[in-house]
Amino acid sequence: MPLESVRQSNPFKKIEKRLRHQVGAAVMDYTMIEEGDVVMACISGGKDSFAMLDSLLHLSRVAPIDFRVVAVNLDQKQPGFPAHILPEYLEQKNIDYYVIDKDTYSVVKQKIPEGKTTCGLCSRLRRGTLYAFAEEIGATKIALGHHMDDIVETLFLNLFHGGKLKAMPPKLLSDDKRNIVIRPMAYCREADIQAYADNKQYPIIPCNLCGSQENLQRQSVKAMLNQWDKDQPGRVQNIFKGIQNTSPSQLADTALFNFNDLTIDRSSNKPEYAFEDAVISAQFEQTHLHVDTVKFVDVS
Repeated sequence: MPLESVRQSNPFKKIEKRLRHQVGAAVMDYTMIEEGDVVMACISGGKDSFAMLDSLLHLSRVAPIDFRVVAVNLDQKQPGFPAHILPEYLEQKNIDYYVIDKDTYSVVKQKIPEGKTTCGLCSRLRRGTLYAFAEEIGATKIALGHHMDDIVETLFLNLFHGGKLKAMPPKLLSDDKRNIVIRPMAYCREADIQAYADNKQYPIIPCNLCGSQENLQRQSVKAMLNQWDKDQPGRVQNIFKGIQNTSPSQLADTALFNFNDLTIDRSSNKPEYAFEDAVISAQFEQTHLHVDTVKFVDVS
């Protein structure tokens, strides 16, 4: 079957439609893009950033607001990095782009002992470079290709190894308040992005810094979530919904909720435990107890 026919096949079109809908929904829910924005789409050469770029370019054509998308690649001077691939691809697609030459690879290899995880320092150096370049070119939003799986993985990494209940927000104001980071793929699943990228045949460039390291903590969490997906489909989505629907009073963070000043207020006519008799009876029957009538006794 010709390649173009495959791309127009029903499974691909469904995935493409779903991804575009999810990106549009995330952009709207978090007001990621506004009139007149210059969106700097950070392109690493991985499947996620390629799919994000395509989605943002499509959105720029159909959205009721006017904004511009410019692709930016950070060449970190990794040994063997095929520096020609991205420029050739972007020029072929007639996409505006910049390439930043910054030797963060040497810094990471110098500072991090062999065998240790390089991701932390690498991401900090990359982030600082991209933040500065966004200001230089007048970009008002910095778009990253993180998806739902990345966000949920980060949640568990912070829980398991950092003792913190935090993940990656779909929209973030930098600490110095000089840049806004957006994650338009926040509602997208990695499996859909992989299938989309396979069909589009992007010129994927592997990462020699982190992609070659085995037994990373993230890979362990990813394997756990993949197993959950097999055993209980929809669990990852539910976890993501959970970080959208938090209840500070049901957690234990004294900075988020004032536990010290909780006081009793019995002014209401009906206490919250005054359930209907039939509901209580049904609950007891489920635990193999037979209750004909359940009444709350006024002990005042």
